[in-house]
Amino acid sequence: MNRRSTVGRYALAGVVVAALAAVAVAASPEAALSRLRWLADDPVRFGVAVVALAAVRPLLAWPTTLLAVAAGFGYGWAGIPFALAVVVATSLPPYALARAGRLRLRDSAGDREGSGLADRFCRAGERFAAESGSVRAVTGTRLLPLPSDAVTVGAAAAGVEARPFLIGTALGELPWVLCGVAVGVSLDRLAAAGGSLVDPTAILGMAAVGALVLAGPLYRTFVAPDAAASA
Repeated sequence: MNRRSTVGRYALAGVVVAALAAVAVAASPEAALSRLRWLADDPVRFGVAVVALAAVRPLLAWPTTLLAVAAGFGYGWAGIPFALAVVVATSLPPYALARAGRLRLRDSAGDREGSGLADRFCRAGERFAAESGSVRAVTGTRLLPLPSDAVTVGAAAAGVEARPFLIGTALGELPWVLCGVAVGVSLDRLAAAGGSLVDPTAILGMAAVGALVLAGPLYRTFVAPDAAASA
């Protein structure tokens, strides 16, 4: 078998991982899990499939937690570092595209301050990131139950540099990765028992922590200036 054919099969396997993990506890759980087990029988094949999935995930708008579920199923708790790495890596293509779009927007705006809605959004994000600190802003928003790619685009629009973006993404996504790996480790049991994939209590807890992390900077950025102006 030639190399191109092998790479194509691994890429297809990545799509299969995503589709099967998404429906593993819905329709025909045992059939879906049997195919996941076939992929997991070869750790290298399974790892390449997950990396392929991470590469195409932004195009399909699938949640990043799905990668952690797959890693937990294939590698158990030992898959946490791998899952976190692919979750962070899969945020880079949307970040790069949004960053490039922001730079083009600024170039086209020229000296026209606040010339459009997108430009005002970028400036508001910049103020918030400057007030809270880029790492804190990214970490806090990652903890909220928001679409991962929306947070990525917002960080790029706010002018967050690559290093604080990566650090904040890793910190903010870690709890979600732990939840996803826990689901993957227990996927057989959950499928048999018909249990819920995500504990709502965990989602509410992470959202509460994210809100606490961001509350002060949000107030100082958007509320305090207005209060001072009206005083």
